Amino acid sequence: MDRLKGKVAVVTGSTSGIGVGIAKLFAAEGAQVIICGRREEKGLAVASEIQKAGGKASYHSIDMTSPNSIAQLFTDTDKQYGRIDVLVNNAANVGLKDGRVDEITLEMWDAIFQSDLRGTFYATKCAIPFMQKNETGGSIINIGSVASCGGDLGNTAYGCAKAGVDMLTQYTALQYGKAKIRCNCIRPGLIVTPENEDRVPQIVKDVFTSHNMVDRYGCPEDIAHLCVYLASDESGYVTGQVVNADGGLCAHSPTVVQFRQMHSRSW
Repeated sequence: MDRLKGKVAVVTGSTSGIGVGIAKLFAAEGAQVIICGRREEKGLAVASEIQKAGGKASYHSIDMTSPNSIAQLFTDTDKQYGRIDVLVNNAANVGLKDGRVDEITLEMWDAIFQSDLRGTFYATKCAIPFMQKNETGGSIINIGSVASCGGDLGNTAYGCAKAGVDMLTQYTALQYGKAKIRCNCIRPGLIVTPENEDRVPQIVKDVFTSHNMVDRYGCPEDIAHLCVYLASDESGYVTGQVVNADGGLCAHSPTVVQFRQMHSRSW
């Protein structure tokens, strides 16, 4: 389990949910992991759990709405560990209000873009100079969403912000590929975590599993395993890619579920 041995990995938003799954698997694969988030108690607990399992992790507070806080994270990490090899832009504020175009205020729109796109951009901007110092470059992994795959009944600002993350991924990959810095994006489908398990109604789980090609919804480890590959040297020829990890949700005709219920293959 040493696919990331010797690498220093920053995982934003890793005090809960998908971020915890990524951080734990990175540490199991030999990386020094920096746990980042605003909730110090939870961050320290995640780092402690990793250390007890034999991994290497430390906690660093971060406020993704504060450019100074983001910049300090990378300065401190480089000072302490001497390098930064991997950045996972996972942090996002899922509690922000969203809705239809006519319902969203400018304040709501700006808050979501600040949380889900601006923070990802600035963390990337801050990480690049440190990765450029490495002979081996680095890997940036953005966590997007299948919400950017098409229109929906609500969550308009969120979907648009995540679409921005898709494009930021490709611009970053193009502009820094010759410096051996790769950038890819993972778009999760429904991921049920220990934190949101009780808040995801069964009917929502059923909707996703009926549309997924596989017969289940996702878990943090599904995203973490893909992150390990993209962070490792195994994916050295993979960059600029936006990859769906959604159980096949977005890979079939939208009428499949209804025709399946009709026991028919077509009309």
